[in-house]
Amino acid sequence: MPKPDKNVRRAAVSALRAWAKGHAYADSLVDRHAERNHLSSSDRAFLKTILLGVLRNRSLLDHWIGMFRKGKLDPETRDVLRVGFFQLLILRTPDHAAIYETVACARKPVQGLINAVLRKAAHCRMRLLRELPDVELPIQFSHPHWLWKRWKKLFGHNNAVALMDWNNLPAEPYFRPNLLNPPPLGSPEPESALEAVENGHYYVTDPSTAHAPELLAPKAGEMVLDACAAPGGKAIHLAGLMENEGRLICMDSNEKRLPRLNENLERCGVKIAEVSCRDWTKDPPGEFLAAFDAILLDVPCSNTGVLRRRVDARWRIQKVDLEKLVEIQTRILEQAVKCLKPGGRLVYSTCSIDPEENIELVTRFVKNHPELELEKSEQLLPFKDQTDGAFAALLRRNSSS
Repeated sequence: MPKPDKNVRRAAVSALRAWAKGHAYADSLVDRHAERNHLSSSDRAFLKTILLGVLRNRSLLDHWIGMFRKGKLDPETRDVLRVGFFQLLILRTPDHAAIYETVACARKPVQGLINAVLRKAAHCRMRLLRELPDVELPIQFSHPHWLWKRWKKLFGHNNAVALMDWNNLPAEPYFRPNLLNPPPLGSPEPESALEAVENGHYYVTDPSTAHAPELLAPKAGEMVLDACAAPGGKAIHLAGLMENEGRLICMDSNEKRLPRLNENLERCGVKIAEVSCRDWTKDPPGEFLAAFDAILLDVPCSNTGVLRRRVDARWRIQKVDLEKLVEIQTRILEQAVKCLKPGGRLVYSTCSIDPEENIELVTRFVKNHPELELEKSEQLLPFKDQTDGAFAALLRRNSSS
Protein backbone atom coordinates (compact mmCIF):
# COMPACT_ATOMS: atom_id res chain seq x y z
CA MET A 1 0.00 0.00 0.00
CA PRO A 2 1.17 3.58 -0.61
CA LYS A 3 2.84 5.24 2.32
CA PRO A 4 0.59 7.88 3.91
CA ASP A 5 1.69 11.45 3.27
CA LYS A 6 2.46 13.92 6.05
CA ASN A 7 -1.14 14.23 7.22
CA VAL A 8 -2.13 16.60 4.39
CA ARG A 9 -5.61 15.10 4.05
CA ARG A 10 -6.01 14.87 7.81
CA ALA A 11 -4.96 18.52 8.05
CA ALA A 12 -7.53 19.39 5.37
CA VAL A 13 -10.33 17.65 7.28
CA SER A 14 -9.28 19.40 10.48
CA ALA A 15 -9.23 22.77 8.70
CA LEU A 16 -12.69 22.13 7.23
CA ARG A 17 -14.05 21.33 10.68
CA ALA A 18 -12.56 24.55 12.08
CA TRP A 19 -14.00 26.56 9.18
CA ALA A 20 -17.48 25.05 9.67
CA LYS A 21 -17.39 26.15 13.31
CA GLY A 22 -16.62 29.71 12.23
CA HIS A 23 -13.14 29.81 13.75
CA ALA A 24 -11.30 31.48 10.87
CA TYR A 25 -11.21 32.28 7.18
CA ALA A 26 -9.94 29.69 4.73
CA ASP A 27 -6.62 31.36 3.87
CA SER A 28 -5.58 31.71 7.51
CA LEU A 29 -6.55 28.08 8.15
CA VAL A 30 -4.08 26.94 5.48
CA ASP A 31 -1.24 28.72 7.29
CA ARG A 32 -2.31 27.49 10.71
CA HIS A 33 -2.70 23.83 9.79
CA ALA A 34 0.40 23.74 7.60
CA GLU A 35 2.46 25.03 10.51
CA ARG A 36 0.80 22.72 13.03
CA ASN A 37 1.54 19.66 10.86
CA HIS A 38 5.06 20.79 9.84
CA LEU A 39 4.17 20.55 6.15
CA SER A 40 6.69 21.16 3.40
CA SER A 41 5.96 23.90 0.86
CA SER A 42 4.65 21.33 -1.63
CA ASP A 43 2.41 19.68 1.00
CA ARG A 44 1.19 23.12 2.07
CA ALA A 45 0.25 23.86 -1.54
CA PHE A 46 -1.66 20.55 -1.69
CA LEU A 47 -3.46 21.39 1.55
CA LYS A 48 -4.51 24.74 0.07
CA THR A 49 -5.70 23.03 -3.12
CA ILE A 50 -7.85 20.59 -1.15
CA LEU A 51 -9.28 23.10 1.33
CA LEU A 52 -10.16 25.78 -1.22
CA GLY A 53 -11.28 23.17 -3.75
CA VAL A 54 -13.70 21.55 -1.31
CA LEU A 55 -15.15 24.94 -0.33
CA ARG A 56 -15.39 26.00 -3.98
CA ASN A 57 -17.26 22.80 -4.93
CA ARG A 58 -19.12 22.10 -1.68
CA SER A 59 -22.68 21.73 -3.03
CA LEU A 60 -21.58 19.56 -5.94
CA LEU A 61 -19.52 17.29 -3.68
CA ASP A 62 -22.50 16.87 -1.35
CA HIS A 63 -24.71 16.08 -4.34
CA TRP A 64 -22.33 13.31 -5.40
CA ILE A 65 -21.96 11.99 -1.85
CA GLY A 66 -25.76 11.79 -1.56
CA MET A 67 -25.90 9.53 -4.61
CA PHE A 68 -23.84 6.86 -2.83
CA ARG A 69 -24.68 7.38 0.83
CA LYS A 70 -28.32 7.73 1.82
CA GLY A 71 -29.15 8.90 5.31
CA LYS A 72 -27.35 11.09 7.81
CA LEU A 73 -23.60 11.57 8.11
CA ASP A 74 -21.85 13.19 11.04
CA PRO A 75 -20.05 16.44 10.03
CA GLU A 76 -16.52 15.04 10.25
CA THR A 77 -17.32 11.95 8.15
CA ARG A 78 -18.96 14.20 5.55
CA ASP A 79 -15.83 16.36 5.40
CA VAL A 80 -13.65 13.26 4.93
CA LEU A 81 -15.89 12.19 2.04
CA ARG A 82 -15.78 15.68 0.56
CA VAL A 83 -11.97 15.50 0.56
CA GLY A 84 -12.10 12.09 -1.11
CA PHE A 85 -14.69 13.01 -3.76
CA PHE A 86 -12.80 16.21 -4.58
CA GLN A 87 -9.66 14.20 -5.31
CA LEU A 88 -11.44 11.50 -7.31
CA LEU A 89 -13.80 13.61 -9.41
CA ILE A 90 -12.24 17.07 -9.67
CA LEU A 91 -8.48 16.64 -9.16
CA ARG A 92 -8.60 13.22 -10.88
CA THR A 93 -6.12 11.84 -8.33
CA PRO A 94 -5.30 8.15 -8.99
CA ASP A 95 -7.82 5.91 -7.21
CA HIS A 96 -5.34 4.10 -4.98
CA ALA A 97 -3.91 7.34 -3.56
CA ALA A 98 -7.20 9.19 -3.19
CA ILE A 99 -9.00 6.28 -1.55
CA TYR A 100 -6.28 4.76 0.64
CA GLU A 101 -4.94 8.02 2.03
CA THR A 102 -8.38 9.53 2.56
CA VAL A 103 -9.55 6.40 4.41
CA ALA A 104 -6.40 6.57 6.54
CA CYS A 105 -7.29 10.06 7.79
CA ALA A 106 -10.76 8.99 9.02
CA ARG A 107 -11.65 7.64 12.45
CA LYS A 108 -11.45 3.84 12.60
CA PRO A 109 -15.21 3.23 13.15
CA VAL A 110 -16.07 4.89 9.82
CA GLN A 111 -13.11 3.78 7.70
CA GLY A 112 -15.09 0.90 6.20
CA LEU A 113 -17.91 3.24 5.22
CA ILE A 114 -15.51 5.78 3.70
CA ASN A 115 -13.71 3.06 1.76
CA ALA A 116 -16.93 1.58 0.33
CA VAL A 117 -18.42 4.93 -0.72
CA LEU A 118 -15.21 6.15 -2.38
CA ARG A 119 -14.75 2.88 -4.28
CA LYS A 120 -18.31 3.08 -5.63
CA ALA A 121 -17.70 6.68 -6.71
CA ALA A 122 -14.43 5.75 -8.42
CA HIS A 123 -16.21 2.96 -10.30
CA CYS A 124 -18.91 5.40 -11.50
CA ARG A 125 -16.61 8.35 -12.17
CA MET A 126 -17.16 8.63 -15.93
CA ARG A 127 -20.94 8.47 -15.54
CA LEU A 128 -20.94 11.16 -12.85
CA LEU A 129 -18.87 13.50 -14.99
CA ARG A 130 -20.95 12.79 -18.09
CA GLU A 131 -24.15 13.65 -16.21
CA LEU A 132 -22.72 16.85 -14.69
CA PRO A 133 -24.39 19.23 -17.21
CA ASP A 134 -27.78 17.89 -16.08
CA VAL A 135 -27.20 18.86 -12.44
CA GLU A 136 -29.15 21.91 -11.20
CA LEU A 137 -27.02 24.99 -11.92
CA PRO A 138 -26.49 26.37 -8.37
CA ILE A 139 -25.47 22.86 -7.27
CA GLN A 140 -23.31 22.28 -10.33
CA PHE A 141 -21.43 25.55 -9.64
CA SER A 142 -21.77 25.32 -5.82
CA HIS A 143 -23.40 28.66 -5.06
CA PRO A 144 -26.25 29.34 -2.60
CA HIS A 145 -29.63 29.14 -4.36
CA TRP A 146 -30.63 32.62 -3.16
CA LEU A 147 -27.50 34.14 -4.70
CA TRP A 148 -28.11 32.37 -8.04
CA LYS A 149 -31.72 33.62 -8.13
CA ARG A 150 -30.62 37.14 -7.25
CA TRP A 151 -27.94 37.27 -9.96
CA LYS A 152 -30.25 35.76 -12.56
CA LYS A 153 -32.74 38.57 -11.86
CA LEU A 154 -30.03 41.27 -11.90
CA PHE A 155 -27.87 40.14 -14.81
CA GLY A 156 -29.86 37.57 -16.78
CA HIS A 157 -29.49 33.79 -16.99
CA ASN A 158 -26.36 33.58 -19.14
CA ASN A 159 -24.43 36.25 -17.24
CA ALA A 160 -25.36 34.67 -13.91
CA VAL A 161 -23.99 31.32 -15.12
CA ALA A 162 -20.83 33.03 -16.40
CA LEU A 163 -20.43 34.72 -13.02
CA MET A 164 -20.67 31.44 -11.10
CA ASP A 165 -18.23 29.84 -13.53
CA TRP A 166 -15.79 32.74 -13.02
CA ASN A 167 -16.02 32.40 -9.25
CA ASN A 168 -14.99 28.73 -9.48
CA LEU A 169 -11.78 29.45 -11.38
CA PRO A 170 -8.57 29.78 -9.33
CA ALA A 171 -7.61 33.46 -9.18
CA GLU A 172 -4.44 34.22 -11.10
CA PRO A 173 -1.98 36.49 -9.28
CA TYR A 174 -1.62 39.98 -10.74
CA PHE A 175 1.53 41.96 -9.99
CA ARG A 176 0.86 45.70 -9.98
CA PRO A 177 4.05 47.76 -10.39
CA ASN A 178 4.78 50.03 -7.44
CA LEU A 179 4.91 53.62 -8.72
CA LEU A 180 7.23 54.59 -5.86
CA ASN A 181 9.70 51.75 -6.28
CA PRO A 182 9.68 50.42 -9.85
CA PRO A 183 11.76 47.36 -10.72
CA PRO A 184 15.32 48.19 -11.81
CA LEU A 185 15.86 48.34 -15.55
CA GLY A 186 18.66 46.45 -17.25
CA SER A 187 19.54 44.31 -14.23
CA PRO A 188 21.72 41.32 -15.25
CA GLU A 189 19.96 39.14 -12.68
CA PRO A 190 16.16 39.49 -12.97
CA GLU A 191 14.24 39.08 -9.75
CA SER A 192 11.95 36.15 -9.14
CA ALA A 193 8.30 37.05 -8.58
CA LEU A 194 8.70 36.48 -4.84
CA GLU A 195 11.82 38.65 -4.66
CA ALA A 196 10.13 41.42 -6.66
CA VAL A 197 7.25 41.50 -4.16
CA GLU A 198 9.54 41.28 -1.12
CA ASN A 199 11.64 44.13 -2.48
CA GLY A 200 8.55 46.28 -2.90
CA HIS A 201 8.72 46.56 -6.68
CA TYR A 202 5.28 44.97 -7.11
CA TYR A 203 2.15 44.45 -5.03
CA VAL A 204 0.07 41.29 -5.54
CA THR A 205 -3.56 42.25 -6.07
CA ASP A 206 -6.25 42.30 -8.78
CA PRO A 207 -6.42 44.87 -11.60
CA SER A 208 -9.75 46.07 -10.17
CA THR A 209 -8.06 47.46 -7.03
CA ALA A 210 -6.54 50.35 -9.00
CA HIS A 211 -10.03 51.42 -10.04
CA ALA A 212 -10.99 53.49 -6.96
CA PRO A 213 -7.61 55.21 -6.28
CA GLU A 214 -7.33 56.29 -9.91
CA LEU A 215 -10.88 57.66 -9.89
CA LEU A 216 -9.99 59.68 -6.77
CA ALA A 217 -6.80 60.90 -8.55
CA PRO A 218 -4.96 62.30 -5.51
CA LYS A 219 -2.28 64.91 -6.23
CA ALA A 220 1.14 65.54 -4.72
CA GLY A 221 0.90 67.73 -1.63
CA GLU A 222 -2.75 66.98 -0.86
CA MET A 223 -4.23 65.86 2.44
CA VAL A 224 -5.74 62.43 1.72
CA LEU A 225 -7.63 59.94 3.89
CA ASP A 226 -7.82 56.19 3.25
CA ALA A 227 -10.45 55.39 5.87
CA CYS A 228 -10.53 51.58 5.51
CA ALA A 229 -6.93 51.01 4.47
CA ALA A 230 -5.84 47.49 5.54
CA PRO A 231 -4.07 45.56 4.11
CA GLY A 232 -2.73 48.53 2.14
CA GLY A 233 -2.98 47.81 -1.59
CA LYS A 234 -5.04 50.90 -2.38
CA ALA A 235 -3.03 53.08 0.04
CA ILE A 236 0.21 52.14 -1.73
CA HIS A 237 -1.32 53.14 -5.06
CA LEU A 238 -2.60 56.40 -3.57
CA ALA A 239 0.90 57.25 -2.31
CA GLY A 240 2.30 56.47 -5.76
CA LEU A 241 -0.19 58.78 -7.44
CA MET A 242 0.75 61.45 -4.85
CA GLU A 243 4.45 60.94 -5.68
CA ASN A 244 5.09 60.46 -1.93
CA GLU A 245 4.31 64.14 -1.26
CA GLY A 246 1.60 65.41 1.10
CA ARG A 247 -0.14 63.54 3.94
CA LEU A 248 -1.85 60.16 3.64
CA ILE A 249 -3.88 59.21 6.72
CA CYS A 250 -4.41 55.43 6.71
CA MET A 251 -6.97 54.01 9.12
CA ASP A 252 -8.74 50.74 9.79
CA SER A 253 -11.36 49.67 12.31
CA ASN A 254 -9.52 46.43 13.15
CA GLU A 255 -6.40 47.06 15.21
CA LYS A 256 -5.12 43.53 14.49
CA ARG A 257 -4.78 44.41 10.81
CA LEU A 258 -2.54 47.45 11.40
CA PRO A 259 0.80 45.56 11.67
CA ARG A 260 0.32 44.07 8.20
CA LEU A 261 -0.76 47.47 6.87
CA ASN A 262 2.39 49.08 8.28
CA GLU A 263 4.56 46.29 6.92
CA ASN A 264 3.15 46.61 3.39
CA LEU A 265 3.47 50.40 3.37
CA GLU A 266 7.05 50.24 4.59
CA ARG A 267 8.08 47.52 2.14
CA CYS A 268 6.72 49.53 -0.77
CA GLY A 269 8.50 52.74 0.26
CA VAL A 270 5.49 54.81 1.34
CA LYS A 271 6.89 57.76 3.35
CA ILE A 272 3.81 59.94 3.78
CA ALA A 273 1.46 57.53 5.59
CA GLU A 274 0.21 57.96 9.15
CA VAL A 275 -1.45 54.76 10.43
CA SER A 276 -4.01 54.47 13.22
CA CYS A 277 -7.16 52.63 14.27
CA ARG A 278 -10.62 54.19 13.88
CA ASP A 279 -14.21 53.02 13.66
CA TRP A 280 -15.81 55.21 10.99
CA THR A 281 -19.34 54.41 12.06
CA LYS A 282 -18.66 56.86 14.90
CA ASP A 283 -18.13 60.65 14.83
CA PRO A 284 -14.75 61.74 13.42
CA PRO A 285 -12.28 63.67 15.58
CA GLY A 286 -12.64 67.44 15.51
CA GLU A 287 -9.36 68.03 13.69
CA PHE A 288 -10.62 65.93 10.76
CA LEU A 289 -13.73 68.04 10.09
CA ALA A 290 -13.47 69.69 6.64
CA ALA A 291 -9.75 68.81 6.61
CA PHE A 292 -9.25 66.53 3.58
CA ASP A 293 -8.81 67.29 -0.10
CA ALA A 294 -9.63 63.69 -0.99
CA ILE A 295 -11.05 60.63 0.78
CA LEU A 296 -11.06 57.00 -0.29
CA LEU A 297 -13.84 55.08 1.40
CA ASP A 298 -13.45 51.38 0.60
CA VAL A 299 -16.23 50.19 2.88
CA PRO A 300 -16.90 46.70 4.33
CA CYS A 301 -19.20 44.88 1.92
CA SER A 302 -20.67 41.53 0.91
CA ASN A 303 -17.60 40.59 -1.20
CA THR A 304 -19.87 39.37 -4.01
CA GLY A 305 -17.43 40.70 -6.59
CA VAL A 306 -14.45 38.76 -5.24
CA LEU A 307 -15.86 35.29 -4.55
CA ARG A 308 -13.22 33.87 -6.89
CA ARG A 309 -10.55 34.93 -4.38
CA ARG A 310 -12.55 34.64 -1.14
CA VAL A 311 -13.96 31.22 -1.85
CA ASP A 312 -15.59 30.72 1.53
CA ALA A 313 -17.42 34.07 1.50
CA ARG A 314 -20.26 32.64 -0.63
CA TRP A 315 -21.22 30.37 2.26
CA ARG A 316 -20.92 33.05 4.95
CA ILE A 317 -22.97 35.85 3.42
CA GLN A 318 -26.71 35.61 4.00
CA LYS A 319 -29.51 37.51 2.32
CA VAL A 320 -30.38 39.32 5.56
CA ASP A 321 -26.77 40.51 5.89
CA LEU A 322 -27.15 42.86 2.92
CA GLU A 323 -29.59 45.12 4.78
CA LYS A 324 -27.26 45.36 7.77
CA LEU A 325 -24.31 46.10 5.50
CA VAL A 326 -26.15 48.92 3.74
CA GLU A 327 -26.88 50.51 7.13
CA ILE A 328 -23.19 50.31 8.12
CA GLN A 329 -22.00 51.59 4.73
CA THR A 330 -24.37 54.55 4.89
CA ARG A 331 -23.25 55.38 8.43
CA ILE A 332 -19.57 55.31 7.42
CA LEU A 333 -20.26 57.53 4.41
CA GLU A 334 -22.22 59.94 6.61
CA GLN A 335 -19.22 60.38 8.95
CA ALA A 336 -16.58 60.57 6.23
CA VAL A 337 -18.35 63.30 4.25
CA LYS A 338 -17.99 65.60 7.27
CA CYS A 339 -14.22 65.47 6.75
CA LEU A 340 -14.22 66.83 3.18
CA LYS A 341 -13.05 70.36 2.49
CA PRO A 342 -15.36 72.51 0.37
CA GLY A 343 -14.60 71.42 -3.18
CA GLY A 344 -13.08 68.17 -1.89
CA ARG A 345 -13.81 64.81 -3.43
CA LEU A 346 -14.62 61.37 -2.08
CA VAL A 347 -14.63 57.98 -3.75
CA TYR A 348 -17.02 55.44 -2.24
CA SER A 349 -15.99 51.93 -3.27
CA THR A 350 -16.83 48.29 -2.63
CA CYS A 351 -15.83 44.89 -3.98
CA SER A 352 -19.54 44.10 -4.38
CA ILE A 353 -21.63 43.70 -7.53
CA ASP A 354 -24.92 44.27 -5.70
CA PRO A 355 -26.72 47.54 -6.62
CA GLU A 356 -28.11 47.91 -3.08
CA GLU A 357 -24.59 48.41 -1.73
CA ASN A 358 -23.48 50.51 -4.67
CA ILE A 359 -25.33 52.82 -7.04
CA GLU A 360 -28.64 52.64 -5.15
CA LEU A 361 -26.96 53.59 -1.87
CA VAL A 362 -24.93 56.42 -3.43
CA THR A 363 -27.89 57.85 -5.38
CA ARG A 364 -30.05 57.89 -2.25
CA PHE A 365 -27.24 59.43 -0.18
CA VAL A 366 -26.60 62.27 -2.63
CA LYS A 367 -30.33 62.99 -2.83
CA ASN A 368 -30.30 63.52 0.95
CA HIS A 369 -27.12 65.65 0.84
CA PRO A 370 -27.55 68.65 -1.48
CA GLU A 371 -23.99 69.75 -0.72
CA LEU A 372 -22.73 66.72 -2.69
CA GLU A 373 -22.66 65.96 -6.40
CA LEU A 374 -22.23 62.53 -7.96
CA GLU A 375 -19.71 63.14 -10.76
CA LYS A 376 -19.12 59.60 -11.95
CA SER A 377 -19.75 55.97 -11.05
CA GLU A 378 -18.39 52.75 -12.48
CA GLN A 379 -19.31 49.10 -11.87
CA LEU A 380 -16.87 46.36 -12.87
CA LEU A 381 -18.43 42.95 -13.49
CA PRO A 382 -16.34 39.76 -13.84
CA PHE A 383 -18.34 38.36 -16.77
CA LYS A 384 -17.96 41.68 -18.64
CA ASP A 385 -14.58 43.06 -17.56
CA GLN A 386 -12.63 39.88 -16.80
CA THR A 387 -11.52 41.25 -13.42
CA ASP A 388 -12.87 41.03 -9.91
CA GLY A 389 -16.14 42.85 -9.41
CA ALA A 390 -15.84 46.35 -7.96
CA PHE A 391 -17.80 49.58 -7.68
CA ALA A 392 -16.58 53.15 -7.33
CA ALA A 393 -18.43 56.46 -7.23
CA LEU A 394 -16.82 59.90 -7.24
CA LEU A 395 -18.60 62.48 -5.08
CA ARG A 396 -17.63 66.14 -4.81
CA ARG A 397 -18.57 68.61 -2.08
CA ASN A 398 -19.76 71.99 -3.37
CA SER A 399 -17.18 74.75 -2.96
CA SER A 400 -19.69 76.95 -1.15
CA SER A 401 -20.82 74.33 1.39
